[in-house]
Amino acid sequence: MMGIGINLKWSDFKQVFAAPKGILTGLFAQLLLLPIIAFSLAFIFPLSPVQQLGLILLAACPGGTSSNIVTFMLKGRVALSVSITAFNSFIIIVSIPLYLSLGMKLFFESESNVELSFLNTFSEVLFTVLLPVSAGMFINYFSNYGLTRLKKALVYILPALLFIVFAVVLFTEQNNGDTSFNAYLNLVLPAILLNVVALLVGYYVAKFVGIAHRGRFTIAIEMGLQNSALAIFLAVSVIQIEGLAIIPIIYGGFSFFSTWFIAYLMKRFLK
Repeated sequence: MMGIGINLKWSDFKQVFAAPKGILTGLFAQLLLLPIIAFSLAFIFPLSPVQQLGLILLAACPGGTSSNIVTFMLKGRVALSVSITAFNSFIIIVSIPLYLSLGMKLFFESESNVELSFLNTFSEVLFTVLLPVSAGMFINYFSNYGLTRLKKALVYILPALLFIVFAVVLFTEQNNGDTSFNAYLNLVLPAILLNVVALLVGYYVAKFVGIAHRGRFTIAIEMGLQNSALAIFLAVSVIQIEGLAIIPIIYGGFSFFSTWFIAYLMKRFLK
């Protein structure tokens, strides 16, 4: 996130809030349309109640810092992406319990008592988004020496770091896993559709309200790439329903790369 901040200026954020249609569209798409897509997929596919709730949980966790990195890699509106991520990170204190309660009532005939701490959420946003981005912008503002080469190199450095993290996590999961991935192949299609349909809906909703092309695929990325790490944490450590984390884990294994690829096609061909 500090690397992303090095490529931003304060004027970028001024433009976002001076013309707030982009950020309002992104928040509307994530907080209302995305859960509708997830609930529809949960009813369409023959999933168990736990798997249905896992799909809802995933949709209730909006894009984290990975969506900002994809936007940066594709030269989208990074300030818009970071702003949507920051706002969403606070709104989920209300939206996640709301959608999980609805999912529990529909699929389990009961309601959940999931609660998110405002202090913990604020700390996470502060230390993973706001402070690193601000530090990068501070460096960009006060020092231009050597930054031109660094900015070009970051296009390769950031995805390389992510690739290393994904490789380590997948290797660890394979060594520690008790169940073969083949046992969950039936969950791959709904997870892929959540990613792909959300991307397309985000893009065309942004187009419908008159947002320019860079803003369209930026909102599509925010809409299509969910924070699977948060969903896994909530499933394992907060809600503690066995099997609830399976769909978020499957989704997390491919969503970064599929989002980048589809958003690249949008950038290249949908103008």
